[in-house]
Amino acid sequence: MLKQLYLSTRFFYIITSLIVLYCVAFFVPFMYNVTVYASIVFGALVFLDALWLFSQKILIQGNRTTQPLFSLSDENKVEITLRNLSNRHWQLKVVDELPIQFQIRDFGIACELKPYGNEVLHYHLRPVSRGEYHFGNLLLFTMSRLALVRRRISIPVAQMVPVYPSILQMKKFELYTISKIAKIHGIKKMRRIGLSYEFEQIKNYVRGDDVRQINWKASGRHQSLMINQFEDERSQPIYTIIDKSRIMLMPFNGLSLMDYAINAGLVISNVALQKRDKAGLITYSDKIGSAIKADNKHGQLQNILNSLYNQKERNFEANYELLYYGIKNLIKTRSLLFLYTNFESLYGMQRALPVLRNLNKQHLLIVVFFENTELEAVTHEPVKDLKGIYTNILAAQAINEKKIIAQELNNMGIQTILTKPEDLTLNSVNKYLEIKARGII
Repeated sequence: MLKQLYLSTRFFYIITSLIVLYCVAFFVPFMYNVTVYASIVFGALVFLDALWLFSQKILIQGNRTTQPLFSLSDENKVEITLRNLSNRHWQLKVVDELPIQFQIRDFGIACELKPYGNEVLHYHLRPVSRGEYHFGNLLLFTMSRLALVRRRISIPVAQMVPVYPSILQMKKFELYTISKIAKIHGIKKMRRIGLSYEFEQIKNYVRGDDVRQINWKASGRHQSLMINQFEDERSQPIYTIIDKSRIMLMPFNGLSLMDYAINAGLVISNVALQKRDKAGLITYSDKIGSAIKADNKHGQLQNILNSLYNQKERNFEANYELLYYGIKNLIKTRSLLFLYTNFESLYGMQRALPVLRNLNKQHLLIVVFFENTELEAVTHEPVKDLKGIYTNILAAQAINEKKIIAQELNNMGIQTILTKPEDLTLNSVNKYLEIKARGII
């Protein structure tokens, strides 16, 4: 019983008031007896309140409903359903035992439960790391109208929810790829340049068809205009290559650069498969991690998703030479490579440059690295002293060096995306659509 008994905020307010009255009674003697009587009345009310609470049979059912898995960095909805099986009216504070990863210590939702009534509560959680998230029990703190003490009721609804790379982002961009009228803010429409060389069929000419595609031999045989119809070139290998080294541990908005790259890699793989291309995955740091050969078979996206879920950062420098030989052994045909990494200095880029140039000769390489948005914020802060001037100059130099790195890579013929972490997925999809529209792979 004592383990279920909790004191309310109102209880402590009244206790504090009584202590103040006892202090006043030290200087005003007649207040002493008044305070003693008030203390006795208060003690009696607390006893009666607790007696009433624990003499009642509380019949409340509760349940927690979540998605089978959470999406990394997205707002995931959690629903709590409460049902009152008695004819009593209850005032409740609902506390859900959240996974330790969220580090939320003050979670609580106040609600009222009417006789034989139901109550549905909602809240959202944003996980910033992959892995298993363990929920505990539902704790209901009931109280009477006096609200001096509370009784705790525990409903066993413990469960584990895995946090995977963002499924919500993947679904959002999937809607764009399968619908000609779908719109996503930031997606660029790319005008297709040239013609595909993959022949599909010969069909009857209709008004509006390109007259340059008229097949005169077939038209002569059928005694009506016939045209050649082509379809987009498909089954092109698209690889997502993710750096897991120390440089990708840097956090922005609670999410590491590697996790931003993982979310973007899942979206690119799904978009590629929707476009009938082949999707593959390579991860690396000081050694090669996962290596999934590009394919568009059934279950390929699930293989990539499971592999991305299990990726762990490593506190080592990236070995680009090892990456080159890993790609050479795994990828035998010319492919589109999205390399997600980061360069904090021009020297760091120059160390990797020979490998990047060799990869670009054999494949179409797109190097994706990140702007430091926190440094950008520093440059916009008002300068008040010499230290502020010095900090502002260093931040501006670091930002400018990132732009120089991007320019150097472009000068070497290597396509580059320098992006804010939060815009990574959008910019990657736009680049993929641009490559497909230009037909350069």
